[in-house]
Amino acid sequence: MPEQAGAGARRPGSPVRRAVRRNSVRGQILDALRAALVGGELTPGEVYSAPVLGERFGVSATPVREAMQQLAIEGAVEVVPNRGFRVVERGARELGELAEVRALIEVPVMLRLARTVPSARWAELLPLAEATVTAAAGGDLACYAEADRAFHGAVLSLSGNQELVRVADELHRRAQWPLVSGPVSGRRADLVADAAEHMSLLQALVAQDLGVVSGLVREHFAGA
Repeated sequence: MPEQAGAGARRPGSPVRRAVRRNSVRGQILDALRAALVGGELTPGEVYSAPVLGERFGVSATPVREAMQQLAIEGAVEVVPNRGFRVVERGARELGELAEVRALIEVPVMLRLARTVPSARWAELLPLAEATVTAAAGGDLACYAEADRAFHGAVLSLSGNQELVRVADELHRRAQWPLVSGPVSGRRADLVADAAEHMSLLQALVAQDLGVVSGLVREHFAGA
């Protein structure tokens, strides 16, 4: 943990090692908080303090606070002075708006890729699509969220535009945050259906069926 690293602070080079270790802990906590958010362990509208979450993860409050600040920048939580961080409450309208923006960005790109990318390249993405099917079958929302973003990111990366991939991933991550009234369990059937659309999308991309690609992507985002 970060506070343990300070014991060797006077040794040559130790500040660099300590910085790397601290960043590593912060990154691990950020990943854990994102998984808890997507999985519904962090409830919309509830306030969580860094010390309490630190005890939960077995670390000091500092890396938790830093990770929460990053989530605040991303819009997942908001700072509550002298209390901690409140998980943002989202409604269906915001989710619909995110779906519309994602479609405006990604549909044209996927249609272009469908016309230009060889079928062999699409075949390379099959393991990623299959990973979403496996995650969906397990019913783990956090695991599925990671597999889902990995698949979509791989598809868009074929465009060669890394800025596009970054922006799309940010929108995708926000679309995965829980709704205020949305259930966080019993959604395995929805996940399975969502994962099946990945397989169908790959088939349409290989076949260069632009109409099916466009329809699938729009429906996929609308149901995200």
